Amino acid sequence: MNMYIGNLNTAQKIDRLPFSIVEPKASISVIGLGYVGAVSLACLCSLGHRVVGADIDQKKVDSIAWGNSPIHEDRLSELLTRGVSEDLLSATTNLQRAVRETDVTFVSVGTPTSKDGGCDTRAIEAVAKGIGEALADKTAFHVVVLRCSVPPGTTLDIMKPIIERHSGKVAGVDFGIGFNPEFLREGTAVADFHEPPKTVIGVTDTKTAEVLSKIYEPVDKSPIVTTVEVAELVKYVDNVWHAAKVCFANEVGRLCKPMGIDSHAVMDIFVQDTKLNLSPYYLKPGFAFGGSCLPKEVRAVSHLADKLGVDLPMIDALMPSNQKQIDQAVGLVERSGAKKVAILGVAFKPGTDDLRESPTLEVIAELKNRGVEVTAFDPAIQPGPHIKQQFDYMQYAAPHLKDVVEDLPEFLKEAAAEAVEDADAIIVSQKIPGLRSVLESKKEDAVIVDLVRISAPLPASSNYTGIGW
Repeated sequence: MNMYIGNLNTAQKIDRLPFSIVEPKASISVIGLGYVGAVSLACLCSLGHRVVGADIDQKKVDSIAWGNSPIHEDRLSELLTRGVSEDLLSATTNLQRAVRETDVTFVSVGTPTSKDGGCDTRAIEAVAKGIGEALADKTAFHVVVLRCSVPPGTTLDIMKPIIERHSGKVAGVDFGIGFNPEFLREGTAVADFHEPPKTVIGVTDTKTAEVLSKIYEPVDKSPIVTTVEVAELVKYVDNVWHAAKVCFANEVGRLCKPMGIDSHAVMDIFVQDTKLNLSPYYLKPGFAFGGSCLPKEVRAVSHLADKLGVDLPMIDALMPSNQKQIDQAVGLVERSGAKKVAILGVAFKPGTDDLRESPTLEVIAELKNRGVEVTAFDPAIQPGPHIKQQFDYMQYAAPHLKDVVEDLPEFLKEAAAEAVEDADAIIVSQKIPGLRSVLESKKEDAVIVDLVRISAPLPASSNYTGIGW
């Protein structure tokens, strides 16, 4: 959820009085003075907060205490020097003292890859113990914020219990806990802090949200406040997407080079399209892709690369990944035990009667192979000669769908209510008009398999299941 909480002004001027009452800024401790910690420390100080950095590395502490940056980063030394000269910035190896002397603690310790390929959380666990011991001596509400890249559940299932155990206090009551991912690029980290692409605050209580929103108000007046788990996963998803973009562009380069095509000219044009290519479009979990273009051209590029002797593992993986989504839809129906299934939406997307390589046809074919009775409805499809012409277009790509296309007039119903009548399960593959009333007319125990996220909030029912939510 995107939410702006409360009145977060740092100063309130009272009319008709010759002075202003300035609400004091929170004092902040930053645990872990590596790349993220050092940048956060300096930038928070530049916003007028009194900050205390803490680290077990004496060299880092001494460097920052003298206003010198322990890393090479544009403008970082300048901000650290100013913070020290203004008596707003200090550093220590005493974690507990740093916590006791501040109102908010940001944790930015290392989380390297563990031996099993996962995330090593030992540094977080050690810091959580120290924070808990420090909070045991405090009476004021203290906010603890994790800023490391960690798997969902780390903040609440690992860090929070350790703090509670060693402090004897309860999160959300005696202290606040949250997750605040950073989106800082090395080389432009200071600029990114002051002009963030987004500010994400994951919390379990309103007070913590208010405290963090107030801290970030000078650089972002509308932070995104969400759950802790969502905030944790957003950081991973962002970086995996950036990695995917790099690999995709590099595969385009490998494809272009043997043909003598300028890959940068291709991608310069590609990135100019902000309606589709660089936009939220296609970036919501849902059902598989289909249609006359995407499957055909993914196969064509893979075929072209094979002829050129070029290896494109990312592009080659698209069709198998797409098939996994089709398999998942079939699996959701199979787990329901349904013997009669209604499908709402047959074309590859709503608003068209194009059946070419529709992933829904793949689901129908598999269900029929398993002996499931299928009915379907699609407001855009009228059986006729054009249906056969569509199959002719994909006869080499999907020969196994021939029987399904030929049988379509037999199981395609003229009304949605007719299709869902007596169905044990209903697959929603399109947001068709009147969907709510159609689903209200279903059998009471019929299972809804949602491939399109039919509503928000989602139905709270044991008979409802979504494909990616």
